[in-house]
Amino acid sequence: MALLTSRAPTDPYSDDDQDDRWCMTVRLLGQVEKELDDALRTSHGLPLSDYRALCALSRPDSRPALRMGELAGRIGLQISTVTRLVGRLEARGLVERRGADGDGRAVTATVTASGRKHYRDVTPTYRRALGRALSDAVDNVYLADLATWVLSGESGAGATSRRRDV
Repeated sequence: MALLTSRAPTDPYSDDDQDDRWCMTVRLLGQVEKELDDALRTSHGLPLSDYRALCALSRPDSRPALRMGELAGRIGLQISTVTRLVGRLEARGLVERRGADGDGRAVTATVTASGRKHYRDVTPTYRRALGRALSDAVDNVYLADLATWVLSGESGAGATSRRRDV
């Protein structure tokens, strides 16, 4: 039985520091998503995944409709999960499902006027929660560069100090 050995030290993909940085990235994402979900559920009764679907469907490049697979790709969920999510939004009158033109097997989703209004009403809560979560992350030495980049679009790499006002 062969023993598993680690990759040679010269392998650029065997770096523990890379693993640590990735874990910190996932940690930031998890923290921010939890805060966003909590804020949206508390203020509007809308889970973050539902907000993301409304966001994707409200974009000009999503008109007139998105196929379930395309919507799943845009919001990072499995097609089966998106099908249930769209069902919830449809029950609330926020989206409509239809057969895709020219393909009787495919299903598309379209945001309704009510869904667009709900998305516009919820977005300020989302943006405030996102700003708060990222501002808090700027104080974490491991998350600061990534949070700064998301907040401002500028990399904090190589900076000697961190700005709180980004």
